[in-house]
Amino acid sequence: MADIIVIDDDPALRGTIRKILERGGHAVREAEDGVAGLQLVGDDPPDLVITDLLMPEKEGIETIMELQDQFPSVRIIAISGAGSGSDGGPLTDAELLGASATLPKPFSVQKLLDTVDRVLQ
Repeated sequence: MADIIVIDDDPALRGTIRKILERGGHAVREAEDGVAGLQLVGDDPPDLVITDLLMPEKEGIETIMELQDQFPSVRIIAISGAGSGSDGGPLTDAELLGASATLPKPFSVQKLLDTVDRVLQ
């Protein structure tokens, strides 16, 4: 299937997403923040990056901006518990900066898989 990098500072959530995606047939690599994630992308660009937006070191918005600049063919799904809405917010910002899709936390297994499938098509 696809090569996916998951960037999130929560190791439990990262591991859960990894297991879900691996059961779906994807190869998954993990990074704990945007700095480590960008290093993984630079070493071997994936098909898709799933990144949290609120992290230490390098936040997801900055990570998305750098991915769009350096690796424009890599698709991005932004995830965040901060939400979005008509007044904006981190997920809206991520979409404006080029994220292919966004997922507000918490999300269901099916919603994650459906979003990944849609973005990879």
